[in-house]
Amino acid sequence: MDDLKVLVVEDSKVTMKVLCNYLARMGVVPLTADSGALAIDLYHREKPDVILLDAQLPDIDGFDVALKIRAMEKIEDWTAIIFLTSMTKDEDLERGIEVGGDDYLLKPISEVVLKAKLKAMLRLVEMQRALVHVTEQLNEANAKLQRLSATDGLTGIANRRMYDELAIREWRRCERMKKPLALVMIDVDHFKLFNDKYGHQVGDECLKAIAAQVGKAAPRATDLAARYGGEEFILVLGETDTDGAKWIANRLRQQVSDLKIPHYATSSRHVTISCGVAAVIPEGKYSLDVLLKSADHALYQAKETGRDRVGAGVYGVIE
Repeated sequence: MDDLKVLVVEDSKVTMKVLCNYLARMGVVPLTADSGALAIDLYHREKPDVILLDAQLPDIDGFDVALKIRAMEKIEDWTAIIFLTSMTKDEDLERGIEVGGDDYLLKPISEVVLKAKLKAMLRLVEMQRALVHVTEQLNEANAKLQRLSATDGLTGIANRRMYDELAIREWRRCERMKKPLALVMIDVDHFKLFNDKYGHQVGDECLKAIAAQVGKAAPRATDLAARYGGEEFILVLGETDTDGAKWIANRLRQQVSDLKIPHYATSSRHVTISCGVAAVIPEGKYSLDVLLKSADHALYQAKETGRDRVGAGVYGVIE
């Protein structure tokens, strides 16, 4: 039982010495407290596995100590509380269970009974530790699954599903604040020709390099950079008007151009992007869907007028 942490709370020096001798023969070096206040302090600092708690203490009633300890416990914690008592009335024993006790020992304490009780509690402690470990593993696995469900497998930035969820959240936030929301649609110029010429593996590396730049363009906690689909990406920029979004899009366009990824089919002979920008202050008569269509139309215009440029649309206006 040497891995069992036991706190003994007893104001009688004789009983304390007897219990400590019993525990020593079991291989347990106990923590000791002769008052309720010290017991609570030791519990907070040491988080014992088992507390042998005298029901009658000079400062705080043992039942109240148990109540305070149970109130301090976190969900993942569990401490066995065994009351030490000379009271034999049913209502006293019932009260001990009601305040959080798990068992009781009648004074004078038998060494044999104490050893048996602690063995039982050790089994429960081991079960609790195993349960906590399994729970932590499950939580970690669930968090990983959640991250995977929100992340594009190739590029590592947010996926379309995450865009659908967070864009509407950001729309509502900007609506409450009466601030503009901007979308930037991004398309890799002549990407099909790039794939056909250099192969899909090189194409994947190209998308990952561009995604890294797209991610850097959305540094604020409320910004979102996502892969919209295929060679298309999207930025969601809260509290950003059209001019601000155009500036961000042009900087991103230049950063992608500066990567100097060879591409035979563009005028610059390296990979470029085209962007479409649209912004609006959300309110009841507007919708995120129309804003997206406006940004997409602005992207179409940028591609039609030569690519490697930024087009700015007007909310809801499709020429």
